[in-house]
Amino acid sequence: MITSTSNERIKWVSRLQTLRKERDIQEVFVTEGMRMLREVPKDRLLSCFCTESFLRRYPWIEDTANRLEHGLELVSDKVFDKISDTKTPQGVLAVVKREHFVLDNYINDKSFFVILENIQDPGNLGTIVRMSEAAGVDAVITGSGTVDVYNPKTIRSSMGSIYRMPVIYSEDLLSTVEKLKNKSINIFAATLDDSTKYYSCDYKKPTAFVIGNEGNGLTDEMIALSDFNINIPMSGEVESLNAAVATSILCFEAARQRGK
Repeated sequence: MITSTSNERIKWVSRLQTLRKERDIQEVFVTEGMRMLREVPKDRLLSCFCTESFLRRYPWIEDTANRLEHGLELVSDKVFDKISDTKTPQGVLAVVKREHFVLDNYINDKSFFVILENIQDPGNLGTIVRMSEAAGVDAVITGSGTVDVYNPKTIRSSMGSIYRMPVIYSEDLLSTVEKLKNKSINIFAATLDDSTKYYSCDYKKPTAFVIGNEGNGLTDEMIALSDFNINIPMSGEVESLNAAVATSILCFEAARQRGK
């Protein structure tokens, strides 16, 4: 059992939890909790850490981890608190290998994308990833201004969809949108400026919704690139919706039109 927070393996996990650069270099991420462990694709599970109390409650975890290089790594409660990102940890976490997705593989005559510009809240991003799987989105595309999809809070909010939903990072989001336009994919910008009610548009053709920052919306450059500006009509004095809520409304309307 590992009882010291100075252990090199513990330091390794702590760096992965807190440093995006480390996750990017090693191409891995950390996931916590029993449900998230159960859903990890077997070929992507790299390491598994748990407390003695968790092992007593769920002995099946040994079978899950026995093929790993380091096996199941038992840690003390104090050590687990050090490597956990949650306030009330369940006592188990895993290091998971990323899967790489190529945008060109999802471009066709039925393409359905969500493009995120400068989304800052990790909970919003995780919820959008989860919702995108449910609505039949082909891929979520993010740029440098959006929070890391492998942020621990994003992983938790995705509720397992992070294992299945393609999330593609673009170094130059505007160029990516231009590429999609050139492939005859309609770009719909969610904005209040000079816009049409979202339910009056046709999403049966190749479609990409562009969603902007929670407070500032989309940049002028992104709006200028888009083919259509759309809005979600609201009552009362509400000025805007949570980014995940707005994305869900748009995506499920597209799913409805597409018969999904």
